[in-house]
Order: sequence, then structure tokens, then C-alpha cells
Amino acid sequence: MSRRIGSASPAIVLKAERDIKARLKGQDFDFTAMSAISNVYRTSTAIRNHMERTVLAEYDLSWVAFTVLWILWIWGVQETGHVAEEAGVTKGTLTGVIKTLQSRKLIKRTPHMDDRRRVSIGLTAAGERLIAELFPFFNRHEQEALRSLTGTEQRELARLLRKVTHSINDRSLG
Repeated sequence: MSRRIGSASPAIVLKAERDIKARLKGQDFDFTAMSAISNVYRTSTAIRNHMERTVLAEYDLSWVAFTVLWILWIWGVQETGHVAEEAGVTKGTLTGVIKTLQSRKLIKRTPHMDDRRRVSIGLTAAGERLIAELFPFFNRHEQEALRSLTGTEQRELARLLRKVTHSINDRSLG
């Protein structure tokens, strides 16, 4: 089976995109949109895999566990529903991540005073130390991932991706 569309070579990916267009010729598809979304997906998957294999593996963290720690580091104690939404995961997925992080003494759970079904989570001192140590290393890898883009191009990429995200969210609400 060919991995052309997943190749690290831009020339091979372009050839694969031409093959796809040729295979679907005569049908009413938006190949520009298809190519853009496919490239966003492949890029995000490549970045996530790289971060998990290099940066996060050293700390025995998954992408979601890192994201949870980061959210709590930036915004402090949060209700689990809010953390799940911010991390882009289901409450069920978050439950497993919370159990793992709690067993490692990186986060603590606090029951809601009025509603026992609601729980908040926050970083422990050990969790605070871990994310403070980890994040500069993570950010260096973010910089490395974008080394082929100028600062202006990076800002434009961020702006365009925010625009796509907002467009999807706006349509989901309507």
C-alpha cells in the first residue's frame, strides 16, 4: 500500500494530490478545499506524533494529558466539563486522563460544594513543577516545527487557522 499522501516529501504529496484529482475527475468536488483540509489534518497529526514521541514521551505524557496540565497551568482550577471542552475531548476520555494524572499526583480533584456530580481539578505542586519544566522544551519543538516559515507567515497561518475554526464553530451553532 502506498503512503504517497502521507509522505514527508512535498513533491510526492503534490503528485498524490494530482492522482486523487485524476481519479475523481468529472465529479463535482472542491479539490482546493479537499487539499487544504487534508494538509491541515496531515500537519496536525505529524506535529502531535512528533511531540508525543519526542517531548512528551520523556515525561510519560499523552497529548491529552499534556493539554490538561497546560489548561490548568494557564487558567488554574477548572470544572472537568470545561477542561474537556478546552482539551477537545469527551468527558469519558477526560475521566481516564484525570485518573492517570491524579495517580501520578500531578492534579487534585475537588468536589463541588452544592452539586456532587460536578468536580473541579487543579494542579498539585508537582504538576505545577512538571508543566513549568516541560513547556519551554515543548515550545522549542513548536518553533522547530515552524522553522521553514517567517514570523509573518507564522502569524498569517495562525490567523487563517483561527478563521477556519471560527467558521466551523459558527456553522455548528446555526
